[in-house]
Amino acid sequence: MSRRKVANGSRVEVYNDNLEKALRTFKKKITESGKLVELREKEFFEKPSVTKRKTKNQQVRRAQRRRQSESLPKKLY
Repeated sequence: MSRRKVANGSRVEVYNDNLEKALRTFKKKITESGKLVELREKEFFEKPSVTKRKTKNQQVRRAQRRRQSESLPKKLY
């Protein structure tokens, strides 16, 4: 089985009429490349202020999770 990268898109070849396997590899390639997320983001226009707010909230959540994982566990009595 050969897997080739195409410059303008992704290509998956079907061997021995195994469509399920080809579909799984296609889905995996699409999710790894991030094209699906990008498509969903570009589906509707989002104001720059909303985008900034979302990224700021993500940073805050990431920092909270990091702090929580680094903190000592509560004592269990």
